Amino acid sequence: MTVTGDAPTVPAPTPPDDPAAWYAPDVHAQDEIYPGVVVTVGETDAGFDYSVREPSLTGADAAALETVEEYFAGANLDRPHTREGAVERMEAGFGPKHRRVIDRLVDCSPEARRRVDYHALCALACLDELTPYALDSRIDVADASEDCVLVHTDDFAPARTDLDPDVAYLDRFASERLEQHAVSFHEFEVPVIVYRENLLGGDAFAVKYAVREPDLLPGDEDLIEECKERIWEASPDGVLEDEVAFVRERARTLLSRQLTIRNTRAWLDSVAYRVRTALAEYDLAVPPVGNRFADDRLEDLLYYVLRDLIGYGKLTIPVRDPTLEDVEANRVGERIKVIPRVDVGHNDRVPTNLTFEEEREFVNVVTRLAADDGTELNASTPSAKVNLDPDGVEETIRCAVALPTISEDGPHISIRKQSPDPMTPVDLVERGSIPTELVALLWLFYECHGVVLFCGPTGVGKTTLMNAHVPFISYRDRPISIDEGSREVVIPHETGVSLTTRDHERDHRQVTMADLMTECNYLNPDVEIIAEVNTPESFSTFAETLNTGHGLLGTTHADDVETLVNRVIEQGLPAYLLREIDLLVFPRRVGDERYVGEVVEFVDEPVHDAPGRSGGTIRKDGATIHYAQLCWRDDDGDYAFADDWPDGGGQIAALQRLADARDESVAEVRERFQRRHRYVRYLVREGITDVDELFSLLADLETDEAATVERLRHRADGGDRGGSDGSD
Repeated sequence: MTVTGDAPTVPAPTPPDDPAAWYAPDVHAQDEIYPGVVVTVGETDAGFDYSVREPSLTGADAAALETVEEYFAGANLDRPHTREGAVERMEAGFGPKHRRVIDRLVDCSPEARRRVDYHALCALACLDELTPYALDSRIDVADASEDCVLVHTDDFAPARTDLDPDVAYLDRFASERLEQHAVSFHEFEVPVIVYRENLLGGDAFAVKYAVREPDLLPGDEDLIEECKERIWEASPDGVLEDEVAFVRERARTLLSRQLTIRNTRAWLDSVAYRVRTALAEYDLAVPPVGNRFADDRLEDLLYYVLRDLIGYGKLTIPVRDPTLEDVEANRVGERIKVIPRVDVGHNDRVPTNLTFEEEREFVNVVTRLAADDGTELNASTPSAKVNLDPDGVEETIRCAVALPTISEDGPHISIRKQSPDPMTPVDLVERGSIPTELVALLWLFYECHGVVLFCGPTGVGKTTLMNAHVPFISYRDRPISIDEGSREVVIPHETGVSLTTRDHERDHRQVTMADLMTECNYLNPDVEIIAEVNTPESFSTFAETLNTGHGLLGTTHADDVETLVNRVIEQGLPAYLLREIDLLVFPRRVGDERYVGEVVEFVDEPVHDAPGRSGGTIRKDGATIHYAQLCWRDDDGDYAFADDWPDGGGQIAALQRLADARDESVAEVRERFQRRHRYVRYLVREGITDVDELFSLLADLETDEAATVERLRHRADGGDRGGSDGSD
């Protein structure tokens, strides 16, 4: 205070972080993050201090809060998993039913009611004492130290709190929601959430996947198990045409009966419940607690019965979730892992909140998966590769399962799901996975019945690349896919056929690759597709196809050219057959990114002096194989090409192969390539990512190129976007 003349004056208020702030010298920030909730960040000798002041309660307020908490102690209120969920819960407040109950329990002023509601909502439906910390969006990361919880805000880090390291819901209050959606399962919509935990010193996995299945009340698990046993023992009359309807109706009857019996046993409680409900209608009593009534509880129990008997137990929702690419269950007692698709935005392996706690439950799911494809697992057949086709799922699902006989710590399951909507070359170009020049070159080889092999480890996108270009096969041609991988091949052609060696009996023996090869020859194919050239039988089929002169597209596990050559020769195939392969495409996967790493061609002479182009020579069992790069991705993520191809006049073996196949000169092939390249750029510019639309457009170009080009020109904005060949 200062004195000016006879009148004393008080200095004007200054911000807390101003060194001249005489009233709060150690306070750096103070904000109200929620009505009545104030956060203060100060500085002590030990560093920053983060403190929270929540709405204070008088003695009467505390008594009212205790009454509310006691009343709702038996209620079943789901708590949020993330910070966003906590904010939404606090903004939404209690539901109408619960608010009505509190209206009867609490008689106080509006200000006191707001304070009681806040504390009741935190304690019963949100994250308890961590709720105000979840409401502060400035907290980026939390750190569970030895004696307290540290928080890192946008401006201050680390800051000590008064929270105990063992506080409940510590893994949730700083979690960030990445994505949420619902998965359908026989009229049930099950919520799914993907979130990231921003907690140091916690779980090694930061991103997690949570299936929010209905909560179970005490005794519900016994009801579910008893119901499932009764249904297993039931004998349907006649042929069971609708398994889902049978199980649903049977379970509804059994569960309704059991719930009625339980209510009868507790007749006094039941009568009291009904009387209290009736009185509450006339505001003469507080409504009975419970956010689940009989019908809601019955539906929840029905879900679990259908999940275990019709679905695949705890794998039911992940198997049906279209955002997932892989599902893995490795052992009993370990969290089930999933891998989302690339287009979801988080493509790393993440754990779920699902676990097989008992080996018997795990074994039941494994045997069910195998049985759905006609395979019976037992001591002599402890593992299998099966294909799944559950109702309501459009994806192609392939699954490897094994019993504990050959798997330590219980069974294991590995599921790979192919997207029902195959990518097109435009999708790949837009993602930076492939250059337009390579798309045009693959177009030429696909339509000329060339031999293209996509090579790489599992999960790099071999089949995706192969499928994306299948529409380039002429609509007049007959593509035929062979072997187990044929389920993953997408053929839009009316003339296409898929042949598979699924383990079904035919004349008391299994269908073999030799059978399929014989059948395929009868079908007179133009292009054969072998999605997985990995087994001795598939390599043999690969060699036979090369000898027939048909076009051939395939995928195989080989990280580089030398590995591929070694595998081919070790499988007993003659080395000269390698020269029949036109292109080897090697996709790569680095983190979430999948792209073509390089394209290789076999050449007659070694390549040494081509600028930037690498190659090599492989000598194996007396054979000498020369190869050279045609296209590759450099360190900057840009694509480079052999010699001065594609824009110059450089000679590459691929163009000579196309010239020989079309009986044209290399110059004519180069001109054809340039025209195809302009079409590809047009497809990218117009964003044609639908397979059917692409296939239809390519068929029109083949039928009458000039008329199609004219139509495309008129469709373009301004009428001048289509050049003389329909692209520029």
